[in-house]
Amino acid sequence: MTTTESRTDQSLAAHLLRRAAFGGTTQELDHFANLTYEKAVDELLNAEDSTSIPQDVIRRYHIDQSDLRTRPSSSGNWLYHMVTTDAPFPEKVNLFWHRVFATAQTKLIQGKAMSTQLDMLREFGLGKFDELLLQLSKNPAMLMFLDNQDNHKGSINENYGREILELFSMGVGNYTEEDIKECSRAFTGWTVENTDYMALKMRNNTMRPYGYVNWQFKFDPEDHDNGEKTFLGETGNFNGEDIIALICKNPATAGFVARHLYHYFVADEFPVPQWPHFEPKDPVAIKVMTDAYFESGYSIKAMLRALFLSDSFKSQASWNARVKSPIELIVGTVRLAGGYDGPSQDVYGHIVASGYMGQDIYAPPSVEGWMGGTDWISTGSMVQRVNFAGGVIGNLDNDGVMALISTIKSDAGSPSTSESLVRSCLKNLGNLEVSDETLVGLVQFAINADDTSDQAIASLLQLIVATREYQFV
Repeated sequence: MTTTESRTDQSLAAHLLRRAAFGGTTQELDHFANLTYEKAVDELLNAEDSTSIPQDVIRRYHIDQSDLRTRPSSSGNWLYHMVTTDAPFPEKVNLFWHRVFATAQTKLIQGKAMSTQLDMLREFGLGKFDELLLQLSKNPAMLMFLDNQDNHKGSINENYGREILELFSMGVGNYTEEDIKECSRAFTGWTVENTDYMALKMRNNTMRPYGYVNWQFKFDPEDHDNGEKTFLGETGNFNGEDIIALICKNPATAGFVARHLYHYFVADEFPVPQWPHFEPKDPVAIKVMTDAYFESGYSIKAMLRALFLSDSFKSQASWNARVKSPIELIVGTVRLAGGYDGPSQDVYGHIVASGYMGQDIYAPPSVEGWMGGTDWISTGSMVQRVNFAGGVIGNLDNDGVMALISTIKSDAGSPSTSESLVRSCLKNLGNLEVSDETLVGLVQFAINADDTSDQAIASLLQLIVATREYQFV
């Protein structure tokens, strides 16, 4: 037990859980607020999943989630994990990398390749960036998505060579067109097996009576260009691993990755295409992360630990400075409402809802992924967001919602006042902080209702999740 003086402030704990997780229940907030802030950060960063629904249980109720052929099956399988895990931080990081390494099942057709890529991100997404880039470069989903199976000695395909530099590591302005060609030459012979590309185009790839056979990485030495290459000012008989080593030691890579992390975990930045033309909004936070990048040997976890412990992150100026992505809104709301207590058809409706809000996971709009920020908010998407959150949090047939209402009543006191009831609702919705104007409106709603029934509290919760503050993280 920590001393009172060393405990984490409740508001800071809530901020940390909104960014490093999907928000927090009252029990989670109480737990992390009872730790020192540094210990709270480390516990989140080092947590291992022990509660997500086992795959064999999911498959027993959803046969389509055995071969993961369709996007609702594969993305729904991931949603199960995000909602039911007691280690949400790695899943938050997986969403981050899915946004950066924007691979789409719409092109790959089979979902098993996407789930295999997700497993790879779970294993390497918080490790050293050079190892992550190496695993990404060998990942069958990425190889097929960016056409590296068509990248041959003497006839290069520049797609992967261009994107690893432009979108995955360095950013525009830090390499030349010649660097792209030399990079592509280094990745010749990196391909996949267990598939026939013409069969893929016919939408019949590696079909067997029991579903798709998962692709595997293959290096074809006969198709690899062993010639001398000049890349980022250095010359040698470089292969893909050499190229990655040269990329990762470049200061531009540290800055590019740090800016992505800031954009996702701290505050909405400029859209990525504008980065070559505008300085970062918080150069101090970027330096904190780039220093950690080199000091740790390119560790992503070290960068994020340094960020979460920094004054930039803890400053109230960064609180509620990001619009929740649709998946963040959905996962956070469902977790507050008790999550899934077992396999449920709701998972498919929730995935569809995310698509309506503008984030269809496993189907990013382009290789640049989702821009985020105010792009998440439009007239249509806002209606979807409010209706979804209100439908989940106001569902009195949900045992989790009833448990939430019971806790709210207890915390509001007996007899409760309209203000104590509103404050209890805000506390139990992740310690949500609202403006004075919003608070006055909520209290007036409670006064007018003059009712503490389950239905009245559910209506108040629905009003709260429709507020501007709930849409931010």
